[in-house]
Amino acid sequence: MSWLSVLGRAIVAFAATNIDDVFVLTLFFAQKNLRRWHVVVGQYLGLAGLIAISLAGYFARFFIPHSWIGLLGLAPIGIGIKKLIDWKRGEDRLQKEKPGAASVLTVAAVTFANGGDNIGIYIPLFASSDLSALLITLITFAVLISVWCVVGYYLGNHPAVKRIVDRYGHILVPFVLIGLGIYIIASSR
Repeated sequence: MSWLSVLGRAIVAFAATNIDDVFVLTLFFAQKNLRRWHVVVGQYLGLAGLIAISLAGYFARFFIPHSWIGLLGLAPIGIGIKKLIDWKRGEDRLQKEKPGAASVLTVAAVTFANGGDNIGIYIPLFASSDLSALLITLITFAVLISVWCVVGYYLGNHPAVKRIVDRYGHILVPFVLIGLGIYIIASSR
């Protein structure tokens, strides 16, 4: 697998699992009592926790036959289907409750709690990667966290854009997740 395809896969995986974080970041950055660095550091800590748990998938590849790793692609497909069903039922809307305490740990906890789907996507993604692909993926994720923070900051300061993203952003996520799962299954053969 070329480094360019690994980079593309990492970008798609990150975007698919963290599109909802843009909404959360927007809400955090929109708060006057929360400093920007609280949000940025909290976002990195929360996602670092999710990535650390998911790295178990990378090490699992030494114990699981490669052909079986592709079956882990069923997780993102399942998550995508669940999100699609939730969207059809109207249960996918982000709750707009603001956190009580403005701190790094609050942001990290919200990011971590909001990332259950990240683990389901990252484990098979990491498990199907060799060391160089894993490093490219992790570096890409680190860069994209800062991009997400910048986007969240600007959205948090532009109410019109915030309404548009809130209205349509959730529609694409189920389809991207399903596509990613199919890609993981297909690439493991």
